[in-house]
Amino acid sequence: MNITTIELKELEFYAYHGLLAEEATIGQRFRLDLALRLKDGLEFQSDSIAATINYADVYERVKALFLGQRFNLLEAAAEAIASDLLEHFPRVVKVTLKIMKPSVPVDCHCRHFAVEITRCR
Repeated sequence: MNITTIELKELEFYAYHGLLAEEATIGQRFRLDLALRLKDGLEFQSDSIAATINYADVYERVKALFLGQRFNLLEAAAEAIASDLLEHFPRVVKVTLKIMKPSVPVDCHCRHFAVEITRCR
């Protein structure tokens, strides 16, 4: 079995997601890690984009979805992105997405709060 995984790491966006009114007004930075497992049996000897998926297209879809609407829950944002990627990229069979919120509105010292989901075709 040949497994191919494409990763987009530490994508950074400024957005207005969260439950609190301040999050909707002020916004904050979010970081996303994305892993896309491609279906088995793909051949890359042709060295052509037609054999795989276009990373730039994936990035643009993630960006449009994450910035295109406001989510109260990171879980809902992750679900929307994963579902969209599975729908629009038929060669992708598994999406793992982690959304990190570094500036949490909680009195704690931490790197981030995060949600990670995995969805499969």
